[in-house]
Amino acid sequence: MDNHSHSVVNARSEVMVAGLEDHILVTGAAGFIGQRVVACLLARGFRNVRCLARRPGARLLCANDGKTGSPAVQMIHGNLLSPADCQRAVQGVRVIYHLAAGNGEKSFADAFLNSVVTTRNLVVASLADGNLRRFVNISSFAVYSNRDKPSGDILDESCPIKERSGRNGDAYTYAKIKQDELVMDYGEKHRLPYVVLRPGAVYGPGKRAITGRVGIGTFGIYLHLGGFNRIPFSYVDNCADAIVLAGLKPGIDGQIFNVVDDDLPCSFDFLRSFKAQVKPFHSLYVPRFASYLLCHLWEKYADFSHGQLPPVFNRARWHAEWKGSGYSNEKLKDKLGWRQNISTSEGMKRYFADCRAGGGLHA
Repeated sequence: MDNHSHSVVNARSEVMVAGLEDHILVTGAAGFIGQRVVACLLARGFRNVRCLARRPGARLLCANDGKTGSPAVQMIHGNLLSPADCQRAVQGVRVIYHLAAGNGEKSFADAFLNSVVTTRNLVVASLADGNLRRFVNISSFAVYSNRDKPSGDILDESCPIKERSGRNGDAYTYAKIKQDELVMDYGEKHRLPYVVLRPGAVYGPGKRAITGRVGIGTFGIYLHLGGFNRIPFSYVDNCADAIVLAGLKPGIDGQIFNVVDDDLPCSFDFLRSFKAQVKPFHSLYVPRFASYLLCHLWEKYADFSHGQLPPVFNRARWHAEWKGSGYSNEKLKDKLGWRQNISTSEGMKRYFADCRAGGGLHA
């Protein structure tokens, strides 16, 4: 029995937050992770999956076999900045998987508008509709700060969150922190039944960029900053499985889950494999002490120039991405019953094949 058939059996045999005939809403359904979430729901037997996409004409693969249509899928177009569109999207919905976010905005105002205001509109509409049983909010590892943790310590769900000021940060992280706070506040004050998921570095076919946790190719030569650090990879199909489970498992309201795979490779091993299996290129390894010094000096000069030099490198980012941490998915396994279906070796094989098809390095 394949994984999809096994998923359908499980969906029909265990008690879930929503039944197979209930309406499920996926925002950001046409995105990299969103399409896999839809496919996972269909594989589990759900027959009323409502997919919200912002762009008119957006399409998605509704199953892993490559079909582009399914009677179980309702594709609707709308903008979460519109309360009316939110009301239309949430009508009769039992579970919301909220993956839509402002990923490309560079200004804090735009990121706030497209991640926080949109989330508020969706939450308000779902509470007013009165049918919601679970709101799954997709966050990110980017919100964590391990500044006070020694190198190599485990970064888990108890790790502190970065400061909200936005200083020496990026718009995406700031907006994600505020989005999480909003969802939790509605959970406390308005009994929103929420779960927060924080994926690590999600990878797979369709996303060819090398995560910045490995290095940066901004300066004409690839700076390898990850060294021997473990990279918190999550293969996209494994991540989608965890997201779907978070919307279905009873008794986990108000919980936060980190999403990472087993057998995480170190940065050196990943980069060596990428060069061997995709495309060779020159890289310069920057030792940990040197990368910290680079971030410190860059941050100081950014302050001195009053922002003329953006603080792309800063100590907060160094602590979060390049200092080095261990990662755990024990809570995900214990509370959700999640297991890694696609092995890391198989996930990397598929990822490298897609990168080769795309022409090589996308740093």
